[in-house]
Amino acid sequence: MTDQDDTIATITAGYAFTGPAVELGAAVVAGIAHPGARVRVPLGVLNRHGLVAGATGTGKTKTLQLIAEQLSAQGVPVFLADVKGDLSGIFAPGEPGERVAARAAEVGQDWQPGGCPAEFYALGGIGTGVPIRATITDFGPTLLAKVLDLNETQESSLGLIFHFADQRGLELVDLKDLRAVIQFLTDDQGKAELKRIGGLSAATAGVILRALITLENNGGAAFFGEPAFDTADLLRITSDGQGVVSLLELAAVQDKPQLFSTFLMWLLADLFHDLPEVGDPDRPRLVFFFDEAHLLFTGASKAFLTAITQTVRLIRSKGVGIFFVTQTPRDVPADVLSQLGNRVQHALRAFTPEDAKALKATVSTFPRSSYDLDQVLTQAGTGEAVVTVLGEKGAPTPVAWTRLRAPRSLMAPIPEEAMRTFVANSPLFPTYGTAIDRESAFEKLTAAQAQVEAPAEPAQPPAPDEPARGRAREEKPKPGMVEQMMGNSAVKSMLRSMGTQIGREITRSLFGTARRKR
Repeated sequence: MTDQDDTIATITAGYAFTGPAVELGAAVVAGIAHPGARVRVPLGVLNRHGLVAGATGTGKTKTLQLIAEQLSAQGVPVFLADVKGDLSGIFAPGEPGERVAARAAEVGQDWQPGGCPAEFYALGGIGTGVPIRATITDFGPTLLAKVLDLNETQESSLGLIFHFADQRGLELVDLKDLRAVIQFLTDDQGKAELKRIGGLSAATAGVILRALITLENNGGAAFFGEPAFDTADLLRITSDGQGVVSLLELAAVQDKPQLFSTFLMWLLADLFHDLPEVGDPDRPRLVFFFDEAHLLFTGASKAFLTAITQTVRLIRSKGVGIFFVTQTPRDVPADVLSQLGNRVQHALRAFTPEDAKALKATVSTFPRSSYDLDQVLTQAGTGEAVVTVLGEKGAPTPVAWTRLRAPRSLMAPIPEEAMRTFVANSPLFPTYGTAIDRESAFEKLTAAQAQVEAPAEPAQPPAPDEPARGRAREEKPKPGMVEQMMGNSAVKSMLRSMGTQIGREITRSLFGTARRKR
């Protein structure tokens, strides 16, 4: 038996799983694909997370499309963050052609066109899709502080602001609500209330307000609001047992990485909060794919990186898998990278000394194999990758140079008009399609201020037989702004109703998000 035969036999045995799996392709030895040496990923290990990496144009997007459509077919819902906007064709059957037929023949694939049940989303309606929004209250102070990159003192001050709003029934729906509460507490009208909750310095309030304005300018005004999205809608399975593929269009917010990271933190935290512990199920409950993952981490705050690392580590036990899709493993922080059990590494380029250093670092992270990975990773063609995943017992599989299968769905974006029609007919559009601006903290505080500033009725002169009472009324000192506001009957009524509306502070989860009734 030759060395090549040994390699083929090793790969064939290493990927011979007994349970359901996602088919990636056929092992390549000496440049030839061997259909009998199938390279696969067990469904049961996809909640151990993964990485799809490679240079531009090597086929990363098609790889995640290939995996996503097979997950859907086997009843696993999928979430795709579509940064470039070229995954929308996943719901439509693919188009046969010579290249597809040739690839299918090489890897032993019985290729048939087929689409997936899909749903298109957009952050706050920025782009084409069912709008995804969250309220400030749902986000919570801990998570929001991480997004705003606040220090510990500023974070505790933000917690006091949320505490006050919770106790007074001032619903924090959008960014203007939070700004209104901060401004109330730091103005003359709210000093008495501020003293009761422990104080908030003007400097700290200014930092928080400036951070909120920055977030608002980066698209936060569109994301925060109502109707709030229920993340349970990402877990839908069709009546015929297929998982729904949720595509979040991010092409319109590529230049707003803070908005994207804000959404990601909230989404994962909300799912972590709501989903029960399941340990290691035979198949994941949901799998995420974040394309162009470097957008998440470039310039990210330490708090954000800590939160992502913690989430990736813990959410596995909820049956949720996360795949990061990017150009080089270096785009993903080391603490996150160490949590990724499945690797699909497309070709890398080594045009510069820095590229060569990155190539060497990537090769060093793979298990020992018979391949010369320095050579393979610079010569692999489009649609080929070096693969190693976790087997059914949790041990890494042999390294396999793999010629990947062709996706069955359309490998091109659909026309914009067709997508608009698809979104308009979505069963979720009536629920989330139209923004709601109901009465919340901003409106309540504005109404209270208007009551205080309303002109007083002209004073009546004292009756002739009541000179003493008239003089006493004239001599009584004029109440200050706080006394006016707190003594006003309308304000008293409002505060009483606010106090009884909630009655207690909202319980918040490990990640700082609010508990919502489902």
